[in-house]
Amino acid sequence: MADPDAWRLSPEQVTQYHRDGYLVVPDLLSREEVEAFRRYNEEVFAGLKKTGLTNHLVDETWARTAAHPRIKAALTALMGGPPMCIQTMMLAKMPEGKGIAIHQDSYYIETEPETLMACWIALDDTDAGNGGLCVVPDSHRGPLLQMDMPQDATQHASWTTTYEYRDRSGKTWAVPLHSAEVKGWDSSREVTLAVPAGGAVFFTGCTIHGSHRNASSERPRRAFACHYVREGSWVYRTDIQQQMPL
Repeated sequence: MADPDAWRLSPEQVTQYHRDGYLVVPDLLSREEVEAFRRYNEEVFAGLKKTGLTNHLVDETWARTAAHPRIKAALTALMGGPPMCIQTMMLAKMPEGKGIAIHQDSYYIETEPETLMACWIALDDTDAGNGGLCVVPDSHRGPLLQMDMPQDATQHASWTTTYEYRDRSGKTWAVPLHSAEVKGWDSSREVTLAVPAGGAVFFTGCTIHGSHRNASSERPRRAFACHYVREGSWVYRTDIQQQMPL
């Protein structure tokens, strides 16, 4: 992989991230890196291999991609400290596949202090036609909003799961979470991003985002999503408490 000193975000990009709550980086991974990662995950895309949320802890290829020097350089600049990976997901939205309703990641992943960040990497050219990522600029400055279950089952997946939480003292408790949609959401605020394969979107845990159904009958919309916290942050969910340094 590339020398981390040979690539870095510009001061203007860092300013834009803090202003808007997200940043599109169109050239994060090379086409060759994307193609190799897609080939490696063919069984995942076909539904023949399950991965879970911490596959980076057991799979060297996933770990290497999540800790790519360019990702590390970008995260370090944006979060102001060493990044730690806590979760990785393959979002394989095939033609006609459902999206994830508009939400904030910190609803699902509570940290102390609040340092949660995501890096969403496009593995296909993505846009509105194949269910590209939607964001709401400047939505990261507000608090966590109330969440409902997704209202449109034709557009968005729906689920409910109970997770174990543990604080720094060792106290544990159960928290039921569900697929979330911001309560009373006005979709006119959404901006659908066009991100080329190998491009990435960095955003905060409070940035409102999501996606809609893949309306294409031919174009998949595959993405690799990784979540990070700054070193020293506590993650309450026990299933993703183990932190991988980059």
